[in-house]
Amino acid sequence: MYNPRILEVRRGVLEKNDLLAQRLRARFNAAGVTVVNLVSSPGAGKTSFLEYTLRNVSEQGLCSAALVGDLATDNDARRLARSGVPVRQIVTGGNCHLEAQMIADHLEEWGLALEDLDLFFIENVGNLVCPASYDLGEHLRIVLLSVTEGEDKPLKYPVMFNSADVTIFTKMDLAAAVEFDRAAATAAVQSVHPGMTILETSAKTGQGMREWLNWLTAFHQSHQL
Repeated sequence: MYNPRILEVRRGVLEKNDLLAQRLRARFNAAGVTVVNLVSSPGAGKTSFLEYTLRNVSEQGLCSAALVGDLATDNDARRLARSGVPVRQIVTGGNCHLEAQMIADHLEEWGLALEDLDLFFIENVGNLVCPASYDLGEHLRIVLLSVTEGEDKPLKYPVMFNSADVTIFTKMDLAAAVEFDRAAATAAVQSVHPGMTILETSAKTGQGMREWLNWLTAFHQSHQL
């Protein structure tokens, strides 16, 4: 049965989150750091993609750090720390998404000097539903779609793909094996977000990763103007 009180509580939570996200974005802007929120379903390859990015973005002359969200364990943070950049884990304890308050709290505890960074990555919890509604103060929302997930994923989760700025097709080295239909997947993305930038990558082979790094660098530079 429809419950207006529950709806009002949800609105209140989102309004509070959005207000704090605005404050975070102002803080990030003042520090001159570009913030990237990575979202995807579980197993789409976010961590591999981010690990490759963190290892190689320094070649573009950029300093970076990452904040990683998971329901449990610090496995991803320990893995990403091998890149040599500052990494911190957020264990949500069952929460299916990150919220602006979590970002603010962990930045406060971490003591990270945002002014020393060019790029700050947030790896969200693997989920294509809840994270779509929560602004984290980011400048870029990147949604990853693995070739193993099915070409119609954007049609099933239109809010997420519509709220993102860029779609990254991941695991392209498996495209032939799983008979990935590139044209169908592209059409699905464009149907929910016309004109959206789409990049094709494989963190395993490096395919398309140089194009991604160049794109990201160009965005960061334009954001600083």
